[in-house]
Amino acid sequence: MGTIWMGGTIYTMKQELDMVEAVYTEKGTIKDAGKLDELEQRYGKPGIEFVDLQGGVMFPGWVDSHMHLIGHGETFLKLQLGGCTSREELLEAIRIQTELLPEGMWVIGEGWNENDWENALLPEREQLDLAAPRHPVLLRRVCRHVIVVNSAALQAAGVNESNPGVSRGILGRNADGELNGILKEQAQEFVLSAVPGVTEEYLETALTAAIEDCWAKGLTGCHTEDLSYYGSCDRVMSAFHKVLNEKQMHFRAHLLVHHLALNEWLEEDKGKHYQSPLLEFGAMKLFADGALGGRTALLSRPYADDPSTSGVAVHSDEELEQLVIEARKHGMAVASHAIGDGAAEKVLRNLEKYPCPKEKRDRLIHGQILRPELVEQMKRMPVITDIQPSFVASDFPWVMDRIGEPGSLLVYAWKTLLQEGISCAGGSDAPIEKVSPLEGIHAAVTRTKLHQQTVYGEKEQLSMYEAMSLYTKGSAYAIGHEGDRGIIEKEFAADFTILKHDPFKEGPDILLQDLVQMTVVNGEIVYNKNRDYILKIQHMKNSQQ
Repeated sequence: MGTIWMGGTIYTMKQELDMVEAVYTEKGTIKDAGKLDELEQRYGKPGIEFVDLQGGVMFPGWVDSHMHLIGHGETFLKLQLGGCTSREELLEAIRIQTELLPEGMWVIGEGWNENDWENALLPEREQLDLAAPRHPVLLRRVCRHVIVVNSAALQAAGVNESNPGVSRGILGRNADGELNGILKEQAQEFVLSAVPGVTEEYLETALTAAIEDCWAKGLTGCHTEDLSYYGSCDRVMSAFHKVLNEKQMHFRAHLLVHHLALNEWLEEDKGKHYQSPLLEFGAMKLFADGALGGRTALLSRPYADDPSTSGVAVHSDEELEQLVIEARKHGMAVASHAIGDGAAEKVLRNLEKYPCPKEKRDRLIHGQILRPELVEQMKRMPVITDIQPSFVASDFPWVMDRIGEPGSLLVYAWKTLLQEGISCAGGSDAPIEKVSPLEGIHAAVTRTKLHQQTVYGEKEQLSMYEAMSLYTKGSAYAIGHEGDRGIIEKEFAADFTILKHDPFKEGPDILLQDLVQMTVVNGEIVYNKNRDYILKIQHMKNSQQ
């Protein structure tokens, strides 16, 4: 039988402030929407259910357009260092962790950001050796483009002073030329490859934790990139299948295919035996540059605070071109990480030279630094920008120290992109940032840090409708689902996010409260903050007739 959702404010997101009084769903699909009495007349019969929103505010289900779902789940399984306020606090967290783990077991931590510390000194090998003399230690910076390790980790990986450098990365050394434990970009693989592998049970546990947290944040799905980081590509796909389909944890996962996992994915028949309404595969993922925090994002000019570098190109021009050719050969769109304008220029040149297959869309992931001529180029192409509004709150004001006087550079210019007709989708890049569409929408609208007043780039502030659209219509459009997801409309997916208060009426600061009351995927309530909040009743009208 079907369900009528009623008793609150329901925004369709088809247009700004477009609303309906009630929605009728059946078998995971929206069958009708409109006035309550008309839906009652049309569908009222014995056995139908009503869900009373009790004044709540319903939106089409929010989807995070860029995250690492397993990685987010791992944050519940690993040492989290994002809250550290100094190098000393980080080192103390490592020392405490060693007391909890058997000698020789790896201490894995992530999320630290020296830019948030009063004294922005990087942790190095020497300090980690003192904090953990009997455990290998590996700590990933928040951007995931830098790791720092201790001597035990270097020894386990077979890395020593005689190791050569790598062309697409940096093997850090101190003033005496000795390894300092800092590894950037592809140099990270020296140690990452030595970390003991994960089991399928571990993957399923991480996925379960991640999805449950996403539900609580109002997310009904995500676009994620996990296939190349956990050993066998097939094992990762199997873990997704077991959690989403066999365990019936309703959540819509759209997996990008990292170029390093492409061949195995192709050998597995593109994962077709795992595909379902909850699990699908999309564009080929590649990296064109690094991150601004570590000065590895590729700019078209030197960094203002370190003129010796303009960043790092992860691939040579020839390699990048061949990767795009390979994607097109298999009928795939390309989703490229490109933070700096130098990287965006290289990527767009190839995407335009080798056009995207019909009915598919390439994506520029992040696109934080652009130039007007690159935006003009994008307007000629089927390319969207996959933005992370929370980066505004995280990166300013220090990012301007990296860039210097912007001049013609477009810096986190989300409003400009939308005004120029460039479609944008909204994500978090979790676990680099928190999985919180509420905080992402707040950052997009206010361009401020949480609980602060300084506005960073006022002319780039989005309206509430534009910001909400990033996580609804924007995420759907990015993967070609604008015909069945992203708005409340007949024959669209019955995926909903229900809030306690209305941000359109109460303003952006209400978004900083714990607003999510319920999350619905495929017509099923997967998260209900208050068990007695929703009243389901059997519709007995006409049953006595």
